[in-house]
Amino acid sequence: MGGRATPERPVVLDRHGRGEPPDPEDSPREASIAARTAGARGLYGPDSQAWRLNREAALLLGAGPLAVLLQIAHPLVAEGVAQHSTFRDDPWARLDGTLRSYLRIVYGSTAAARSEIRRLNSLHRTVTGPVTDPAAAARFGGEYAARDPELSLWVHATLVWATLVTVERWLGEIPRERKARFYAETLVVGRSFGVGDALLPPDLDAFEAYVAEMLGPGGAAHPSAVSRDLAHAVLHPPLAPVVGRGAVARRLGAAAAPVAELLRHAPRSTLTPVLVPAVGLLPAATRSELGLPWGPVERALDAWLTTMWRSWRPMFPPRVRWFPQALAADRRVGATDGRPGVDPTGSKGCGAAEDR
Repeated sequence: MGGRATPERPVVLDRHGRGEPPDPEDSPREASIAARTAGARGLYGPDSQAWRLNREAALLLGAGPLAVLLQIAHPLVAEGVAQHSTFRDDPWARLDGTLRSYLRIVYGSTAAARSEIRRLNSLHRTVTGPVTDPAAAARFGGEYAARDPELSLWVHATLVWATLVTVERWLGEIPRERKARFYAETLVVGRSFGVGDALLPPDLDAFEAYVAEMLGPGGAAHPSAVSRDLAHAVLHPPLAPVVGRGAVARRLGAAAAPVAELLRHAPRSTLTPVLVPAVGLLPAATRSELGLPWGPVERALDAWLTTMWRSWRPMFPPRVRWFPQALAADRRVGATDGRPGVDPTGSKGCGAAEDR
């Protein structure tokens, strides 16, 4: 992030993630070590807010569905998801793919992060088609393209906004200066996805104004019928795909297939109560437009689940709570720095939001 490199003078990231060329007096060995360290730190590095705020795996239950619900609240994003994925039958596939890509960009080496961004940009060039919802077509036109910078900005913004909202609601208030630093760190990724500086909000104040405008009365992010159909799929997911592939399947081994077959008969609403806290993080107007109920039962369930998670969280060590990608990044940077991995949150045991 920042700085320019030439073949003779590679960029090295300092402890704040800023890029500076090494001193010309450095030996080739020192320059090689510095370049390798920079690559290991990735786009952000261990002192970044991105590394600190994204590592709690349980936050996925809030930030993951929240980001997806906000994305599909934009009718054109909903069209792309509906037409170019098996989302209705298996919403886990999109959530899993989005999570893996996001974590690779945040915690991967510079090479891995850049490779993932190129892959996504290439994939999204093929995501085009007709707008099937009549109201959406009348408002936005008859065609959509995922690589439209305005749509790329909205998808990017939902991930940033969902992270901040979930961490703050579930772990505690984040000082505004930290929020501002976190947002500033995401600008490099927004640009990498084709959002130009003329469109990309330059700072936290502008970002918050942009999200408020998109969700406001005259904004673009107002759900269509397709959006509401997809939202139902998000909140009523089938259980079988969860154990039929990926990390859960690997842990279950030979038992994965029979367990998946058994879960194919489970009601699709089985997991809906667990996802209620994510619904509670939505702006009230958006929640209503998506047709999601939010009465006394949902409010009580939200409060109980959130309180229980906060109570149980300190009982588990970081190696259990944190994403494997975050732990691997700590080890990778520790190896290149010649020191063991450390807790980059710098917290006192109560969560990333308390690192002040």
